[in-house]
Amino acid sequence: MPRHPRRMNTVLLTLGRLPKALDIARSFAAAGWRVVVAEPHPRHLAGASRSVDRSIRVTAPAEDAAAYLRDLARVVREEGVSLVVPVSEEAMHVAFLRPLLPAGVRLLAMPPELVLRLHDKHGFALTAAEAGLAVPETFALNDPAARDLAEAAEVIVKPVHSCSGRGVRRIPRGTPLPQPEPAVVQRLVRGEEHSSCTLAQAGRVQGTAVYRGTLMSGSVAVGFERVEHPAIEAWIARFVAATGWCGFIAFDFIVDAAGIPWGIECNPRTTSGLHFFAEADLAPAILDPAHPLRFRPERRLQQFWSCVTETQGSFGDWPRFRANLRHLLGTPDVTWRAADPLPLLTMPWTAWPIISEANRRGVPFGEVATLDVGWNAAEPALHAPAGRTAG
Repeated sequence: MPRHPRRMNTVLLTLGRLPKALDIARSFAAAGWRVVVAEPHPRHLAGASRSVDRSIRVTAPAEDAAAYLRDLARVVREEGVSLVVPVSEEAMHVAFLRPLLPAGVRLLAMPPELVLRLHDKHGFALTAAEAGLAVPETFALNDPAARDLAEAAEVIVKPVHSCSGRGVRRIPRGTPLPQPEPAVVQRLVRGEEHSSCTLAQAGRVQGTAVYRGTLMSGSVAVGFERVEHPAIEAWIARFVAATGWCGFIAFDFIVDAAGIPWGIECNPRTTSGLHFFAEADLAPAILDPAHPLRFRPERRLQQFWSCVTETQGSFGDWPRFRANLRHLLGTPDVTWRAADPLPLLTMPWTAWPIISEANRRGVPFGEVATLDVGWNAAEPALHAPAGRTAG
């Protein structure tokens, strides 16, 4: 039996440790929904928010993917959940949840075979090319065409399921490729990198934020600036229509000297671009395809504690330190709300499991933040009925 009678609707967020979850939680709470968070960590960022009614610890999918899905289904039943919203890398696992859900529970996710096809860097390139969109030549590492491409041009080699830049290598023209592994070889496109975050329903874009990194932690942006780029927005709208996408989806682009955006990666989930949407619009837009998704007034945002770390790390390089300090002191934080201050103030404590693991490995925070919830390329493929739309 649900712990709460149906006095109000309940939404389940399937991760709570990232600022993206906090934006969504606050929006649903402001819209009158009860917010429950399922999270493998014992404490997390969103759990410190007054917008979250309950946090429930679940099995990490990297530990046992089937147990993770069973845990989510149990939470849905016991908490009377009517909507499940994936937040980050766990979205690839959550896509398989639908058969375990009670009738009438909505899952903001596409069918798993499409989600995994787009999460796969080769599958994404093929899907985009089939839609007539600009993507660099991309081949599986063990394809003879990959060797031919590497002989003719400078290339990028990246694991098929990598995120946060993990395992990405730049290979000079004519250099032998690494040994075969689940990776792709992609022609290097020179230009300016842009990222995006889109919410779509039934193949129609409700809102797209295009942004660039302004302060980097390794290969992960911890400071960002929203920009206008109609060509990128048109590329995304065409892709969304071709796949009938429902939910959040994000892309990385290289815009070449001619202004052509080349899609280089797809994240079938949210990214930090979510923070550029007006918080009050997120829940209403998820619930109603006709609701507009507007931007918040700030064009530049940062993740404060990560930017503090980068600023401290640049001490001794005066020009870089000065630029980082100016960025830190002059850019709004994505989590700070005067009416809900604890998520920002307690983040060093709630995020300590991630911080300590990053320190142990000697890598940036973003590279380890989702290791326990990401999709494992070695995992056996799961199958579900094919489809292009989601409930």
